[in-house]
Amino acid sequence: MQLQANEIKVSYQGKIQAKYWHKINSSEDAAQLLSAHWDQDTISLHESFKVVLLNNGNKVKGIYEVSKGGITGTLVDLRILFAVILKTVSVGIILAHNHPSSTLKPSEADLKLTKKIKDAAKFFDVQVLDHIILTPDGGYYSFADNGVL
Repeated sequence: MQLQANEIKVSYQGKIQAKYWHKINSSEDAAQLLSAHWDQDTISLHESFKVVLLNNGNKVKGIYEVSKGGITGTLVDLRILFAVILKTVSVGIILAHNHPSSTLKPSEADLKLTKKIKDAAKFFDVQVLDHIILTPDGGYYSFADNGVL
């Protein structure tokens, strides 16, 4: 009997050359980028959760949609989130989700999830730079700017 196991290959390939990656300098930069990449047809319909993946120069490697939910919430599986972060060898992240209700205040669930992700990120030396809440009317809330992060 021969012992067998699948070989695992991990890779990341971006389509945009690094020299063209957008640099995030502020929460406003992040909110504008996220808004431009959010489906405006569904931003007022249901919550989605995304992560902006950054290199050590705060340049955007990509944006990944982690989950889509209902009107009042979405579930975020930390294993999937960190699989994406680690696969892309990202050193910084910006979390983001939308509030279809246009409420800019983070919920208790938003605060708990952000803390849970931030605590887990420490184990991988990944810095959570911000958590942005977007609203259908173009508004945004930055956890970092408001001292919540």
